[in-house]
Amino acid sequence: MTIGQTFAETSKWTDKAVYAAGAVVWRIVEGKLRILLIHRTKYRDITLPKGKVDPGEMLAETAVREVHEETGIHVALGVPVGVSRYNLASRKQKVVHYWAAEATDDAIRASTFVPNREIAALEWASIKKARELLSYPVDLEIIDFFARLVDDGVLHTFPLIALRHGKAVHRSEWEGPDAARPLAPRGRKQAKSIVGPLRAFGVRRIVTSDAVRCVETVRPLAKALDRTAVRTDLISQDAWEDGTADLRSVVGRRVRSGKPAVLCSHGPVLPGLLSEIALATGTVQGSYVSSAADLEPGAFSVVHLSASHPGSGIIAIESHVPKV
Repeated sequence: MTIGQTFAETSKWTDKAVYAAGAVVWRIVEGKLRILLIHRTKYRDITLPKGKVDPGEMLAETAVREVHEETGIHVALGVPVGVSRYNLASRKQKVVHYWAAEATDDAIRASTFVPNREIAALEWASIKKARELLSYPVDLEIIDFFARLVDDGVLHTFPLIALRHGKAVHRSEWEGPDAARPLAPRGRKQAKSIVGPLRAFGVRRIVTSDAVRCVETVRPLAKALDRTAVRTDLISQDAWEDGTADLRSVVGRRVRSGKPAVLCSHGPVLPGLLSEIALATGTVQGSYVSSAADLEPGAFSVVHLSASHPGSGIIAIESHVPKV
């Protein structure tokens, strides 16, 4: 998943495939990069941590959950590193999405992993050693993509997430000011369903348009994080329409902070928001920017930026759509 490409989670889903997600979990040990391999008990193989999507889950939260269940390590997802596809005995195709994910020292210390009937052992290996140990060619393809990120020096990243508010009550059904229009029942379900996926990317900062439908969209996330969402009219639709919006200052502040954040706004505002992220990072704009801004209600696009050199351009963009 590289610059100029987007990943729309649900657009390619089909009943003829089994979906799963996982991660290339990495850490730096005495100045050297190591990635985490799992030795599976039942299959007697060596592979990357991954697992099937549970009902109602989005792929990003599956990846984080499976890494924790198999290794005991809590991670936040970084850059997407590819998709593997292979055929099962049932003749269905298995589709596995992977992300890079750093294992912090604190997360490793907090791990309660012990060998069990599913996972016999964990092993931290160099990329070279991992290529020798991994049991499946599809895993090698993921490692090769990951290795290119390492070679390009863009392994340390942080996400800026552009979120469109959930489904709101239709304008024809609302008599008050447009900014006071609340979420519809479906929108409230969407707001709850995206908490897990947004937390999977390590979001800690929430900035939202002051319109009620945006504030209500991020409320479940703010509660889950025990954080207060910052409300601003600078990215509101009313300000966008009357020419008083200031997307550049909001985006610039978030890029300079270098910390994971979500920006919740409106359909008409999102193209400008994504364009400002591209401008703030010196990225050559292309169709991928407009594609990432073309979101359904409740959907979001994750823009991955270099943590050390955010002005070096967008590393990757991926888009996710809630299942409700």
